[in-house]
Amino acid sequence: MIYQLLQKLGQQTLEQAGVPEAALDARLLLEWACEIDRSTLLAHGDREADPAQEAKYLTAIAKRADRIPLQHLTGVQDFMGLTFEVNENVLIPRQDTEILVEEVMKDLHGGSAILDLCTGSGCILISLLKYSNECHGVGVDLSPAALEVASRNAQKLIPDRDCTFICGDLFENVTGKFDILTSNPPYIPTAIVDTLMPEVRDHEPRLALDGTADGLHFYRRILKECKSYLNKGAMIFFEIGYDQGEAVRTLMQQEGCLEVKIVKDYAGLDRVVTGVYSPKDGL
Repeated sequence: MIYQLLQKLGQQTLEQAGVPEAALDARLLLEWACEIDRSTLLAHGDREADPAQEAKYLTAIAKRADRIPLQHLTGVQDFMGLTFEVNENVLIPRQDTEILVEEVMKDLHGGSAILDLCTGSGCILISLLKYSNECHGVGVDLSPAALEVASRNAQKLIPDRDCTFICGDLFENVTGKFDILTSNPPYIPTAIVDTLMPEVRDHEPRLALDGTADGLHFYRRILKECKSYLNKGAMIFFEIGYDQGEAVRTLMQQEGCLEVKIVKDYAGLDRVVTGVYSPKDGL
């Protein structure tokens, strides 16, 4: 079957299954399965796909119709201009999280020590190390399977950078002190998790989604436990849910953070809270 017809068949199948952005996903999966780019697809839509490519595409379309995420089928997701490996063990990096990275980079200096909690695929830490000079970092996650993905991403994207991954519950196995603390922790209230789109609810790790009853559990813990791990004047950067800005700002101020601000995403929603950690009894 020629590319054009395959794409049309794929789009129709996804539309019938109620998949959002069916046309886009059908095209992206065709490009992936046939190992072509968009220009080739546009210029040579009448080219025949070989049988193996056709079978690969139709299998992927069937899985996407079952609401398996596109990125789990292709195995990759672009983030901050880099291509990260992803699978069912990590959250799929999202454009909203690039806001956090961009905010950190405004305060990142050569030689800074970065601690990234709930690191998942490692996309935040790896991006920061990729685009900085002589910084070093530690990523922490409770999931050994997630850390395997993060380690492979680091080996591929920043083989010459000082990047370490640790398995543990937040600060459990962390040593040393840091200038920057970043985290995109689980922040979705438990009761909301089961109402999410099936791609997220059924295929992304619940461990990385569920922020307990009010979604603020991990912010509280991090702010309570971080003192021994931060240098004087260290910066904290949290990704948050769209309706959590004021609550997280209050938590940070209660724990002694100064210059706390809320940063909005491209849709105008609260997305990041930052501040300088300065507890009243000193560091």
